[in-house]
Amino acid sequence: MIQVTGLSKKYANYVAVDNITFSVDKGDIVGFLGPNGAGKTTTMRVITGFMPPTAGKVTVGGFDVFEQPIEVKKRIGYLPEAPPLYPEMRVIDYLTFVARLKGLPNAEIPERVQQVMKKCSVSDVSGKLISKLSKGYRQRVGLAQAIVHNPDVLVLDEPTSGLDPKQIIETRDLIKGLSGEHTIILSTHILPEVEAICKKVVIISKGKLVKTDSVENLKNRAAFTIELNTGDRADATEVRQRLEQVASVSKVVDHASNGGRLAFDVEGLTGTDVRPDVARAVVQAGWNLLEMRSSTTLEEVFLELTSAEQGAPEAVTAGAQL
Repeated sequence: MIQVTGLSKKYANYVAVDNITFSVDKGDIVGFLGPNGAGKTTTMRVITGFMPPTAGKVTVGGFDVFEQPIEVKKRIGYLPEAPPLYPEMRVIDYLTFVARLKGLPNAEIPERVQQVMKKCSVSDVSGKLISKLSKGYRQRVGLAQAIVHNPDVLVLDEPTSGLDPKQIIETRDLIKGLSGEHTIILSTHILPEVEAICKKVVIISKGKLVKTDSVENLKNRAAFTIELNTGDRADATEVRQRLEQVASVSKVVDHASNGGRLAFDVEGLTGTDVRPDVARAVVQAGWNLLEMRSSTTLEEVFLELTSAEQGAPEAVTAGAQL
């Protein structure tokens, strides 16, 4: 549905986005992650046609963003971090105005506006001035304008920024409810939001693509803690050496000992889940496996990937499919 190929954007001598390539399949909800200043918003603006690239190509539904901009904009709904609202207008009038701008037939507009107000839970404030709405309601109205023309693709830039916890949960539920009907790119740096909404992620740092993978794979990619009891048949050193022999295990560290319980932190190679092999090795050695739990959060993986200086990122593959 979305193909980004060799995308770069420069401002004078500053490189905001540096030769990134990724794709998003139809119906996916993809988290677009990165620290502040990583180039997320710039990429979103290029994808939605608000800004030209310095180099590279972007297509949406097979249409080139800058060669066929009208066709692309028919298929995209965009919610920037600051929703494009007119505070002096009433909600229903604003959404009607946006529907006309986006080319909906006049006969269909009233029904469609009612549908999106209901879907975005703003029907109860349809007659209110937008200036009188809370931040949460304004975000919902912003989302309603993004989907009023029923686009194939939704691009959401920090949709829960500035909301209180209750509003964040409501907005997340609303976005999840749109899955299946729309392909969604969610740009954010809030990791719990990604875990709650997205199955797949694109991570950029300093304008470069760092990783594309599923949330589950990222969380399983590295460390977990294992606890076992050898029944005095092996000490911690012997156990550690045995675990280090398991294929794709990169590191084993003694974690703690409590009576007969031995605990180790185990790390696997990037992109592998070594837990089944580790468990099998413990059982085959005749030891009792007591517990195995993940000790890697998405936040830890994100910090690891974005904090280090990236040379040639091991995870970047041209045309990486999401």
